[in-house]
Order: sequence, then C-alpha cells, then structure tokens
Amino acid sequence: MIKKQYTVDLAGQMAQCEANYARIMQLLPDMATIDQRLFGVELSGGQLAQIRIDITERCKYTTMVDISQLPSEQKMQPWDTAPRFSLRVYHDAQMAEVVSFDARRALYASYEYPNKNMFQRDEKAQLNLFLGEWLSHCLQYGHALDGSQLCFQTL
Repeated sequence: MIKKQYTVDLAGQMAQCEANYARIMQLLPDMATIDQRLFGVELSGGQLAQIRIDITERCKYTTMVDISQLPSEQKMQPWDTAPRFSLRVYHDAQMAEVVSFDARRALYASYEYPNKNMFQRDEKAQLNLFLGEWLSHCLQYGHALDGSQLCFQTL
C-alpha cells in the first residue's frame, strides 16, 4: 500500500494566520505601547479563567507574544491543562502564527507519521486552528477582572 504524501495547505494556513492576526489585534489593539494585558474569560460550568498576554519582543515588523491561561485555584483534572501559546505577529503581512505551544518549540509545517513525539502530520496547522478558536472564545466571553467594562475593538 502506497502512502499518500501529505501536502501543506498553504492558502488555508495563511487564511487562518490572517484571521488570528485580526483576533489578537482585537484583544490587544494597543500592542505597540503596552507590555501586558490581563482579563478573565468564562469557561464551561461558569468557571472563570484568567488570561495573560505578554509582549516579549518588539521588532520593526514583528512582535513576539505569549498568551497563557493562568492556573486556576480550583482543582484541575489530570487531563485539564492551561494552554500557553507563543506567537509571532507579522504586522507587515497582518498574520499571526503559533511558534510554540506548551513549551514545545520548533514546530514544523509537517511531520512524518508516525514519529517519536506522535505529532500529527499537520500539527502546526491544528495549533493555529486551535489558537483561532481559543482567541474567538476570549473575544466572546472575556471581561475585565476589576469589574470595569472590557470592550474589544472591532476591526
């Protein structure tokens, strides 16, 4: 049986990264001037999670951003983890892509399968899709932690 070679859906990945750029800019429209934002997000079952966005590096055309869900005071299940993303935000191309997830660095566009880490062939594409869903949830259910109104800019 001949395995079909996996090919990267470049157009799909670029569209996802463009959508993620729009989402991160809604959450952090003042990215050029602030270093951190902290807000709350409602999870299923009425739980509240704290989300922190940190700017870790600024260059002329790119910004490195860490986004993490802070550990909850409530007891988490063994399978329940608080996601941590590192993004590279390309301002000139208006794209944002995942460069690290939960401290796993050097994500490749595709992987041979099976592999020792059991990454899917399209692991990076799946992480960018997950980031988009997660950012969308933050936009829909996010709120200020101090009781004030948190209004995300609509692009």
